[in-house]
Amino acid sequence: MSQHANPEQDRPAVEAQGLTRRFGSRAAVNAVTLEVEIGISTALFGPNGAGKTTLLRVLSSALRPSAGELKIAGMSYRNEPREIRRMIGVISHSSYLYDDLPCRENLVFFGKLYGLADPVGRAEELLGEMELAERADDPAGTLSRGMTQRLSIARSLVHDPEIIFLDEPFSGLDPHAASVLRTTVVRLRERRRTVVMVTHNIPLGLKLSDRWLLMNQGRLVDQGESRGQDPDRFQEIHFRKEAAS
Repeated sequence: MSQHANPEQDRPAVEAQGLTRRFGSRAAVNAVTLEVEIGISTALFGPNGAGKTTLLRVLSSALRPSAGELKIAGMSYRNEPREIRRMIGVISHSSYLYDDLPCRENLVFFGKLYGLADPVGRAEELLGEMELAERADDPAGTLSRGMTQRLSIARSLVHDPEIIFLDEPFSGLDPHAASVLRTTVVRLRERRRTVVMVTHNIPLGLKLSDRWLLMNQGRLVDQGESRGQDPDRFQEIHFRKEAAS
């Protein structure tokens, strides 16, 4: 059960206006305007260097924008940063786990940080979902790459966030870990969680999303509905738009 109130239903989960992030004179994210509705899963595509990860980091508050406005469920990071951080979860290349702590204790620790009423129960629930119950007492640093990613996913979901940001979550995963993650994303969609996922895997991204966004050179260049898209045809259009943008 979520530890916080649901965002207001008449407001987008994510709303950005003219969002820009510069590194020196280079705009990695350049005047991006977008809306992600509550309960919608969105796949963000684009070539390497398009600005996808930077945009995701700005949306999830890991980076401050250089310009523009960003609201999460109608709230501004400037005014309500703590409440927003309770609403979001981030799955990235960094696990943010403590290698010396057992898997269970990692999840209990983060559950306590979020003020969960029963952090131990939540930890056990997630260890079961991620098929890590047998490794619950093993230090996180002893896990394989795939298991570490599964535990990292559990960490990001420990507080049952309303909005989940995923940065290339399937990269480097073994088939079993990838299957567990696919099931997790499907479960999040069934529960009407809002998902924003950066991925290079077009067939999988389309399958796991309701909408897609295409980004290049720091800008959004196209978007649409995922349903009914043929991945091969989409990829042809995808690369043509990248070349033209």
